[in-house]
Amino acid sequence: MKSILRKAERKDERQILELVAEVLKDFGLSIDPEGIDKDLSDLDKYYFNNNGWFSVITNDEDTIIGCCGVFKTDATSCELRKMYVLNNYQGQGLGKMLLESSLEKAKGLGYKEMTLESNFLLYKANDMYKKVGFVQYQPGNLCGRCDYAMKKQLQ
Repeated sequence: MKSILRKAERKDERQILELVAEVLKDFGLSIDPEGIDKDLSDLDKYYFNNNGWFSVITNDEDTIIGCCGVFKTDATSCELRKMYVLNNYQGQGLGKMLLESSLEKAKGLGYKEMTLESNFLLYKANDMYKKVGFVQYQPGNLCGRCDYAMKKQLQ
């Protein structure tokens, strides 16, 4: 299988939302298109026009099988958001590819720190975050489906 990492486009928004919903469902979690997942409704507004980035990975049929966003939180910090790979494509290094690409993109956009929020159920991703240097910390508050947060210094 040939996977392609590329910049997300407006035409991808519905497929990205469906991917996120499918992955979350596997863990008994649900999507919130009017709340925490509203950023997927307008990638230009929430990412590309706001010093951010959003990537997708497609398979041979040009179906989106993974995604990841770099979301601006302030002038020097960003958040890793919507890092998901479909279950039947996990274990092939695609998450690592998304994560490394997002870290490089965040550095290129001038960010000094990257944070993320996750759920302990997403243990494969959480292990990967730790391997690249993310450490757990206590933020002011967490999104509804997340139960802990991590951060990493970028520069």
